[in-house]
Amino acid sequence: MLHQLAPKDPLKLPGNAEQYAVKNVVLNPDSPLKGKRIYFLGSSITLGAAANDESFVDYLVAEDGIIAQKEALSGTTLANSNQPLLKGNSYLERLAKNPPKQPLDLMVVQLSTNDGRKQIPLGQISSTKDMATFDQQTTLGALEYLCALVTQNWVCPLAFYTCLRKGNDYQILIAKLKVLQDKWGFSMIDLGSDEKIISVTQQHPSYMYDDAHPTRLGYRDLWTPYFRKELLSIFKDQEVKLWSMQI
Repeated sequence: MLHQLAPKDPLKLPGNAEQYAVKNVVLNPDSPLKGKRIYFLGSSITLGAAANDESFVDYLVAEDGIIAQKEALSGTTLANSNQPLLKGNSYLERLAKNPPKQPLDLMVVQLSTNDGRKQIPLGQISSTKDMATFDQQTTLGALEYLCALVTQNWVCPLAFYTCLRKGNDYQILIAKLKVLQDKWGFSMIDLGSDEKIISVTQQHPSYMYDDAHPTRLGYRDLWTPYFRKELLSIFKDQEVKLWSMQI
């Protein structure tokens, strides 16, 4: 593992009790998300590093019947880096090594909480959409390269999601992501700025291992319903766009 984020025995956490495991949830055969093919790209929070590697992705598979590909590795960054523990494992590099195995209805990417912590340069937003202008060793350059790559290779909707993470650096990155949203037109699942999510998290300590990483209970009872609502909204918006194009 690149970065040890979870305790040695996460099952000892109250929020990781066996009763909260993915295997114990019930499938809704009538879920409107059933059969949606979604690629999830991220690091420890997408993986579920503090929850026995069970995240909202796995609960959506079990409860809603989505067809998911989860490409997640703890401690990794959006940007490429020559740092020994990061080299070859960035979001971009792993996407290249493990691309989508099927046509996609959506790609969902975690806005990394690791780039700032690992001193990756923020970089600049390019004035063009030319991939050659994106510095993949900066966070913003990697984000833009990813946007262009998805547009070019998979022609599917793209969404980024933000995380719960204290610190000014991550808030600056979220603000930059909103600027990029205007440029590239992707969807944004801004969980990290959602006041209800923040409030409920504070009221239920068992939902989290630390300030960023949910437990099984946190994923099951808070994150999964939130993502379900957001994904349904994204797909509804896509249907409206397709309908308006046909008029």
